Amino acid sequence: MKPTIFVARHIPDEAKAYLKEHCLVDKWEGGGPIPRERLLERLGEAEGLLTSSVEINAELLAHAPRLRAVSTISVGYNNFDLAAMKARGIIGMNTPEVLDETVADLIMGLILSTARRIPELDRYVKEGRWRRGDDEVLFGLDVHHKKLGIVGMGGIGEAVARRGKFGFGMSVLYHNRHRKPEAEAALDAVYLSLPELLREADFVVLMTPLTPETKGLIGAAEFALMKKTAIFINASRGAAVDESALFEALNSGRIYGAGLDVFEHEPVAADHPLLSMPNVVTLPHIGSATESTRNQMAMVAAQNLVLALKGQTPPNIVKELK
Repeated sequence: MKPTIFVARHIPDEAKAYLKEHCLVDKWEGGGPIPRERLLERLGEAEGLLTSSVEINAELLAHAPRLRAVSTISVGYNNFDLAAMKARGIIGMNTPEVLDETVADLIMGLILSTARRIPELDRYVKEGRWRRGDDEVLFGLDVHHKKLGIVGMGGIGEAVARRGKFGFGMSVLYHNRHRKPEAEAALDAVYLSLPELLREADFVVLMTPLTPETKGLIGAAEFALMKKTAIFINASRGAAVDESALFEALNSGRIYGAGLDVFEHEPVAADHPLLSMPNVVTLPHIGSATESTRNQMAMVAAQNLVLALKGQTPPNIVKELK
């Protein structure tokens, strides 16, 4: 008999058809994210759950007595309560790698937009402030042949490093839990401690997963180490950064600018101090947001879930739940 699953978000037709081939599918059809109380009501018979940002914790598991596997359409899995899932023997899966190149494209866009002040100067023209003879008021920073510092040299970090080195002639510095000799050889990447990287890099790109060890990883002490001309890019998780310290570093001129695709609380409040700063480029967490990549991610998540419910080993079980 086919296992019963609940799909807690919209997914492409291809992924939906695949799941229906292998499972009995109950699906949220409402507009927008499913309300928490409605989700809990729908999990009584579910053996599998497909989601992207739903918090998987003890409360949810108490409403899902038959649940065996959860598959998230994202590379991050900080919404998984790993201890609660382990206690129930529930498999958790994510979708790494498939989004690496797309997110790396966005990060390079943030680097260029922040360094050359593209959004700020777009407004400058559209608001009619451009005058003949404007010169230094339009200046930005070069990207080419600068030092690119990557904190978290996973698949996305390596994709960013390739773009920086081979597209812009940048020197690649990196900090990671473990050294990566292959990346060092292929990219002439130089491994540094975190303080060394922060002192040396012209562009600091944060790409760590959110874990207890990385929460608040970059704060006032770290910003104090950076060059005054440094640009900070965060496309990982907002909670890895002390946003008050980032605001102070930018407001005081301690660093030059920032490009942010993520915030500690999302959606970010309209009165958030960082949104008022002209030297900050802000995006609504769109790292993987292209139709092609999101469709691939949904399909990978669906395949992960089906394999887990068939008693096979999916390729993307999160390491803490293996």
